[in-house]
Amino acid sequence: MKRILFVVGSLRERSFNRQLAQEAARLLEGRAEVSFLEYADVPFMNQDIEFPAPEAVTRVRREVQEADGMWIFSPEYNYSYPAVLKNLIDWLSRPLTAGDRSTAVIVGKKVAVSSAAGGSAGAGTRAMVGKLMAAVRADFMEDPQTGVRLDRAAFTTDVLALSEEDRAALAAQTDAFLAYLG
Repeated sequence: MKRILFVVGSLRERSFNRQLAQEAARLLEGRAEVSFLEYADVPFMNQDIEFPAPEAVTRVRREVQEADGMWIFSPEYNYSYPAVLKNLIDWLSRPLTAGDRSTAVIVGKKVAVSSAAGGSAGAGTRAMVGKLMAAVRADFMEDPQTGVRLDRAAFTTDVLALSEEDRAALAAQTDAFLAYLG
């Protein structure tokens, strides 16, 4: 059974993207082993503390290495991804062996992206994540992606309401990512 590591780009407990990831986890029940990467304790990337890496960094790197793929669920902040997600990716893109970029745990890692966001349905963050994955040499599944458009009411209830179209898109992406993992 494939192991998929979910990375939620928001640290907020009731994050819409955490809720979207939980829905994807339900779709994967019995078909893949899913775990959520908890990374709030990862410090800001700083080459002064890179070797040896802080324990939190070592832990998240190990979880990424052990997964067959990563699925990022990210909100959109100013047409891009949140800083906390970028910081995590920066750490994952750094070499385990000084000077040898090919030893970074994200190199070649299969990655998918989805987003729940405002009117754009996260198109900006999904595009920027794709560019970032190319830069760090991850194996990015460009299509399909799921973008959920949040209406204004969602921001007062903190409840992600998925339409039948959203559910179908997420199910299709789930099937596609399992196939992508091989």
